Amino acid sequence: MPQRVTGGVAPEMQQTVTKPRLLVFYDAHDGKARRVEGFIAQILQRRRNHETFVVHRVEMSERSDLAKRLRITVSPSLLVVDGNKIKGRLEKPHNAVEIQSLLAPWLR
Repeated sequence: MPQRVTGGVAPEMQQTVTKPRLLVFYDAHDGKARRVEGFIAQILQRRRNHETFVVHRVEMSERSDLAKRLRITVSPSLLVVDGNKIKGRLEKPHNAVEIQSLLAPWLR
């Protein structure tokens, strides 16, 4: 289940995580962001990839400091963090194919 990051840092992000993290930056009032969430669910369900990523949903207005630090300017935006490095970035994805291309190196 996706984790919602609000004030501070989520406990899961403080520890060393062996799974890559998928950060989903969104605006609560953006319909495209809700659509992207559906695409992500569809992709992760395919071939049983539910447990491949630790998914963190980040509301941009609540965590503007994090968005600024990671240079996120538009909603929705996706970041894949593997170890402590950003391995993939996608801003304003239009369809599931774009998202799947971003996540492909980690999918079964």
